[in-house]
Amino acid sequence: MKKIFTSLFVCTALFANAQRSTEKLVQYVKPIVGTERMGHTFPGATVPFGMVQLSPETDTASYEKDGKYNPKVYEYCAGYQYEDKTIVGFSHTHFNGTGHSDLGDFLIMPTVGPLKLNPGTVDKPHSGYRSPFSHANEVAEANYYKVKLDEHNITAEMTTTTRVGFHQYTFPKSDNAHIILDLMAGIYNYPGKNVWTYMRVIDDTHVVGYRLTNGWARSRALYFAIEFSKPFTGHGYKNFSAKSPYGGFWGKFNNVKNFPEIAGKDLRAYFNFNTEEGEKIEIKFAISPVSMAGAQANLAAEAKTWDFEKVKKDGQDQWEKELDKITITGIKDTKENFYTAMYHTMINPTVYMDTDGQYKGLDQNIHTAKGFTNYTTFSLWDTYRALHPLFNIIDPDRNKDMIKSMLAHYDQSPEHMLPVWSNSGNENWCMSGYHSVTVIADAVIKGNDDFDTKKALEACVTTARNRDYQGIGYYMDLGYIPDEKDGNSVSSTLEYAFDDWCIAQMAKKLGNDAIYQEFSKRALNYRNVYNPKSGFMHPKTADGKFRKKFDPFTTIGQGFIEGNAWNYTLHVPQDPADLIKLMGPKRFNVYMDSLFSYNLPDKYFAETEDITKDGIIGNYVHGNEPSHHIAYLWNWTDKPWKTQEKIRMILPRMYKATPDGLGGNDDTGQMSAWYIFSSIGFYPVAPGSEQYAIGSPAVDGATVQVGGNKTFKITVNNQGPKNVYVQKMLLNGKPLTTPFLNHKDLMKGGELTFFMSAKHN
Repeated sequence: MKKIFTSLFVCTALFANAQRSTEKLVQYVKPIVGTERMGHTFPGATVPFGMVQLSPETDTASYEKDGKYNPKVYEYCAGYQYEDKTIVGFSHTHFNGTGHSDLGDFLIMPTVGPLKLNPGTVDKPHSGYRSPFSHANEVAEANYYKVKLDEHNITAEMTTTTRVGFHQYTFPKSDNAHIILDLMAGIYNYPGKNVWTYMRVIDDTHVVGYRLTNGWARSRALYFAIEFSKPFTGHGYKNFSAKSPYGGFWGKFNNVKNFPEIAGKDLRAYFNFNTEEGEKIEIKFAISPVSMAGAQANLAAEAKTWDFEKVKKDGQDQWEKELDKITITGIKDTKENFYTAMYHTMINPTVYMDTDGQYKGLDQNIHTAKGFTNYTTFSLWDTYRALHPLFNIIDPDRNKDMIKSMLAHYDQSPEHMLPVWSNSGNENWCMSGYHSVTVIADAVIKGNDDFDTKKALEACVTTARNRDYQGIGYYMDLGYIPDEKDGNSVSSTLEYAFDDWCIAQMAKKLGNDAIYQEFSKRALNYRNVYNPKSGFMHPKTADGKFRKKFDPFTTIGQGFIEGNAWNYTLHVPQDPADLIKLMGPKRFNVYMDSLFSYNLPDKYFAETEDITKDGIIGNYVHGNEPSHHIAYLWNWTDKPWKTQEKIRMILPRMYKATPDGLGGNDDTGQMSAWYIFSSIGFYPVAPGSEQYAIGSPAVDGATVQVGGNKTFKITVNNQGPKNVYVQKMLLNGKPLTTPFLNHKDLMKGGELTFFMSAKHN
């Protein structure tokens, strides 16, 4: 999800010299994350699409303060802030680049000296278990993170498998060393978010447990199993909950120290050790969405060795395989940005099932994924635009499994709907639209449809006909959502219309003419909110009148979600030619030029919590997804060279290999997917069609693995920072005379050759 007009966001994984089959791509991965204001991704260890994403937390801001929303919590969507000076521990689950958050499960912190079971504060770090650290002593690579905890003189290292976090802590000599397990800690935390926690000590090296939370995911359960490389000498806990009026008869035991089980809402546990100088204590920490037994089975299946370096290498080999699906040539900065983007697109969605295929479904029952891998973390308002279309090219089998996961979600949904924004067996209902249908339609249209397409169409149609969901009833009856009925009336109308167009295209390919006709008509509903007098998509009341008080620059209270009318008016990716006709060709061209050149005053984004100038060019907001197709719209005019010009302006301004390198939240990979497509020369303006719009490649060349041992090669002649205009293109040696590329031509393999110039053609 994305807040309005996002600004700086760090997610830099530095890659360079990525020549295919000559150098390992992952040796250049250095994901250092954070910005001056926001930390919306994590610099820790994970394998591609891993269920465990093990990363440091640099603070523990609460979601509420004095009974109200605490704006500071927004900085900690991923738990890590680059500007912070202390670390409070290392937790096992995170979101990558979202504008809302959850997770941060099972925080571990190693310490020495007097036992402290509170995290302390930034101004008084010595009062708790947190530790100062320096970026000079911090290393981040693909599937590896290392940092020195200065307070305790402990070196912390971590790597992962899909379901297991592997910790390695190098201690000083101490008779008073501890491993703290904080079962209270969490991201976007608040009093009462922990519904219940439980821990059972099996023996002096094995521990299991679980916690239940009520947050963005309303009913989330996560189970764990721990194995220590060395027996602990003692253990205990402290309960930080307010005293319950009823506690049963557990007082018959001294259950605070060395007791085999603990339970409560807010618990912190500890395990004691004696250590020699330089001694390593290792921890394998497995998670499961199903049960403690499931976590133990995951641990046994994936972490059979105590060889930390082998686990690290095995994970990095997985990254090598994924990153190798597109190889490029170009200057160092281009390679760093490109493979940073590739890395980010392969973090989410995440695997959500045990090694035996079991997972907890939306109905809170246990299901088994038969014949597919079950995934979660579907930020679909963002990722339908470019991330899933990218998967349809370089990872079609994984994308099919994601669609099968969405269809399983539909089967389990009490509302009989496909996912909107789902995570961990929960529907979060975040953002607008029903964009699962676009992901499904895009796969069907492109022939990546090895799933039950009849059932898939039924699920799409049923979702789109749910009259009770966010104004769909009004949309079906009136052809738009009335302004007084929904604060996002215009943007939802536009997004529904695009989704409906996708359903129509899928129905046409599957031979269902009735559905094709119904949804083709609905796909035109964008026309109902265009006001020819104002020249914008405009809020409209139920009696058919456009709202009088209207500011097209303002982002709040104008009928749009996370965007203003200037950007959303161009949200008709299914038919840019009709949009141009609606606006008038002359006005459209002036409008587009004005969008990129207008100086948006600060007052228009001062009211939002995350917008800065860094995500904006003129009034064009690249830091938010609804604008991602806009620069390509000149391809539907007689000035496609303006698309080429603007793409090459956006790329270096919005993407840099620095700790503040993105002009907006990555939103589980969408920002990065835009970069990948745009830097190799084309973009899926309308997922659900086979057409890609040509831009201006920023690489010297690229080779895309398109399956079946076939490759699509992109050759760029006369590449340079000033040579941004395409003079001509050859597809397999023959002239490509329109600024569009067909998906079938891409997937057959072959070569697209660009000839670049400093002057537009």
